[in-house]
Amino acid sequence: MQTEIENYCRQLKLEGKSALTIRAYRLDLEQFHGFLKQFFESGEVPVSAIGVLNIRDFLRWLHDKPDCNRSLARKTAALQGFFLYLKLNDRITTNPMDKIKRPKFEKKLPQFFTEAEIEQLLSIPDQEDKLGIRNRAILELLYSSGLRISELAGLILSDLDLKRGLVRVVGKGNKERIVPVGASALNAIKNYLPVREELRKAESSNKLFLTRTGKDFDGKQLDIVLARYIQLVAQRRGYSAHTLRHSFATHMLARGADLRAIQEMLGHSELSTTEIYTHVTLEDLKKAYHKGHPRGKE
Repeated sequence: MQTEIENYCRQLKLEGKSALTIRAYRLDLEQFHGFLKQFFESGEVPVSAIGVLNIRDFLRWLHDKPDCNRSLARKTAALQGFFLYLKLNDRITTNPMDKIKRPKFEKKLPQFFTEAEIEQLLSIPDQEDKLGIRNRAILELLYSSGLRISELAGLILSDLDLKRGLVRVVGKGNKERIVPVGASALNAIKNYLPVREELRKAESSNKLFLTRTGKDFDGKQLDIVLARYIQLVAQRRGYSAHTLRHSFATHMLARGADLRAIQEMLGHSELSTTEIYTHVTLEDLKKAYHKGHPRGKE
């Protein structure tokens, strides 16, 4: 079975799945493999011998763990993809996942900054300091265009069209999209570009944002750089640079933007993923109603 897992992961890479997705699916399938070994005396688990009962036992075992729910749904998705791959490549004759229902889970509402908190956050970086100028441009662009941290880290200079106010983004699965950039973010980036020249070294790449030593950023480094600003504004735990993406979508929807347009800008493949922000704005509407309507309170 381990060989088939490796083959499946190679197939996912060819299909353009992200490294994080492939790693998560590999871990899920290896956990499944480890669980199955107890039922096979030799320790070898032929994929043709895996049946519906084996999978149900595994899912039941997972359900009793404290980290079920969302992780259980993902692991089921990993199994569905794996057994479909096996069936399409004639490794098995019947797909046992056809008789397994994917568990539903309650989606958590995303946290987001209020518009006032965003204004406060964007005002924190010191504009007399070159790294403050860079960090202001990063924050502005994340909020202006709803980018993921990894997407922002991957931007190169030619991805940005300052004249038309657009940025080309390479998202999950190497899918490209074009996203508008607001005036405030454009001004912040224009202020940053001379700073970038100061940061740039002979060995620097063409990435838009560079570290203080002229190297490329990765997502984790960006999270660390921005965390100190976010902590000054965040009212609760769990806020991160990704909260700016949630704030972008929530504020756009609250101000009347079309849900499908927001879906395109966020790079969501399914509209249902974007629809969670409608629940956020509805909650805000209910709070405002109960607070402001004379007969709104019970």
